[in-house]
Amino acid sequence: MQTAYTVLILLMLVGLSRLIGRVIPLPLPLVQIAAGALLAWPTLGLHVALDPELFLFLFLPPLLFSDGWRMPKRELWRLRGPILTLAVGLVLFTVVGAGYFIHWLLPSIPLPVAFALAAVLSPTDAVAVSAISQNRLPTPLMHMLQGEALMNDATGLVTFKFALAAAVTGVFSLANASVTFVLVALGGLAVGVALSWLVGRLRSWMIARGWDDPATHVVFMLLLPFAAYVLAERLGASGILSAVAAGMMQSWLDLLPRQTSTRLLNRSVWSLLEFAFNGLIFLLLGLQLPDIIKAVVSHETSLWPTLLYRCLDVVAIFLVLLLLRFVWVQSIWRLSVLLRRLRGKGEVTQVPTARSCWLLTVGGVRGAVTLAGVLSVPLLMGGDAFPERDLLIFIAAGVILLSLIAACIALPLLLRGIEKSPDDKRRNEVRDAWRKTAEAAIHALEVEEAKPADAAEAALAVELKARIMSEYRHQLEVFNDSAEAQALAFQMDLLERRLRLKALRAQRLELYKLSRHHQIGDDVLREVLGELDLSEANLGQVKA
Repeated sequence: MQTAYTVLILLMLVGLSRLIGRVIPLPLPLVQIAAGALLAWPTLGLHVALDPELFLFLFLPPLLFSDGWRMPKRELWRLRGPILTLAVGLVLFTVVGAGYFIHWLLPSIPLPVAFALAAVLSPTDAVAVSAISQNRLPTPLMHMLQGEALMNDATGLVTFKFALAAAVTGVFSLANASVTFVLVALGGLAVGVALSWLVGRLRSWMIARGWDDPATHVVFMLLLPFAAYVLAERLGASGILSAVAAGMMQSWLDLLPRQTSTRLLNRSVWSLLEFAFNGLIFLLLGLQLPDIIKAVVSHETSLWPTLLYRCLDVVAIFLVLLLLRFVWVQSIWRLSVLLRRLRGKGEVTQVPTARSCWLLTVGGVRGAVTLAGVLSVPLLMGGDAFPERDLLIFIAAGVILLSLIAACIALPLLLRGIEKSPDDKRRNEVRDAWRKTAEAAIHALEVEEAKPADAAEAALAVELKARIMSEYRHQLEVFNDSAEAQALAFQMDLLERRLRLKALRAQRLELYKLSRHHQIGDDVLREVLGELDLSEANLGQVKA
């Protein structure tokens, strides 16, 4: 019962933190960390013992699956160059640079362990950045941060595992590690895509047989990221990349026909799940802070001097991480601008280059993946205690806090005076999507061959088709006192709903066609599809 009480208390705090965040002008992650630390204060004394493997398994797969689902794949592909340089190149650059610095600053940490710590400090958290910037970041920069966060989770954690293995075994081969890294990454992607495709085929088979209960399909979607993660890990591939790939694949399979109710329920469930899981992660970080501080100073005779020195170490490591990121971003940014000029292409964004570099630098906020990774460090190495495990966790927690605080202070300053310009291209895509889907609906109604029982019903069908095709025509009165009028109104309502359903399905098919031909992006597809689904849901159950 104690575990159940703890879970309920944490979920209640997640909900309350959102309300507190509306009153206190602080980003939600910081509010949740503070709430967790307050709850763990000795007077309240709530203690949560985390199993690292369980923490990694419960929280990361669904969050990464959801990120992969929502990530605009067309923009991800267009920005593949900058994203790959940030997600792969910057991670390796950080591991080498920060690893040597950590070993120099803290000689008690062996070099392979320092590399492992630098690797786990590399992944970024786009959710925290979005909460801090309040969606004021220029769209291309936000897409770059989202794409980087998706991919460097896997890069950082895989590199972290290699460094830990080298620390434990004392053996490391760059050639073998490179080949293994590629195989692990490609294997994870393949497992995620294949499993997601099989689930899609299973759902199609069920729908064809009338088994289209929304709750059943949503349960399958909830289990899919866990299945992708576990299967990939069992096969020796990257479970992180498998969950991301499953989400990206599922966003294509989500366009199954006769799934309006499922899509509506699915969006609501996943929005709730994302909110609860992200909140729980930062609450748990706050809950762990007192234990982390106690562990790192437990072997020292003096509390405050030791804690002060450790905090200075954390600040130094964070500044080095910030410097390495800025140097990398600045170099790659200048190189990309030079290449674009040589090719005769325009700038990536209208924001000045220096400010864009700083936005990308400060936007590299650490979060859930860093915490989950460092907590998975083993307790023992070769029968002895893992070297400086408590210090590693303290440094990781401190870097997460400093990156959040730095982003809270710097991002609003950097964004000052920048009004997010309207996305004219996206707005034009939305308008074109509505225009073309409306044309498809009108065409479907024009070729509709009604099979009325008599001439009166034929005239009624013609009138209703004209009424549906004219968006600004006044709706007919459907209620009247007489039984005959009510029966006629019922008949008209049923026929109207059938015609509207046919028109909406024609719009949806045209929308899928536009997406397949890459004439609209995933965000436009999602927005228009959501409104079409809502319109269809408002029609209620209509017999074909």
